[in-house]
Amino acid sequence: MPKRIMQGTVVSDHGEKTIVVQVERRFKHPLLNKIVRKSKRFMAHDESNTHKTGDMVRIAECRPHSKRKTWEVVTDEASA
Repeated sequence: MPKRIMQGTVVSDHGEKTIVVQVERRFKHPLLNKIVRKSKRFMAHDESNTHKTGDMVRIAECRPHSKRKTWEVVTDEASA
């Protein structure tokens, strides 16, 4: 099964090797016919502990690191 990859903004970096990423999606409301924004927050594992609040990051599904942390930060080799 392929891993899902999402892009979002870091909203919290208080945990040790943990960040909270807010992912926003936009879709057209079926009745109102206008664009609606919905957001969801995911806890992600940040091994290098380098990402700070306000950074744009990509996260991918992974094995569970803790009860709520089943995502990890994807490092792009081209930018590194």
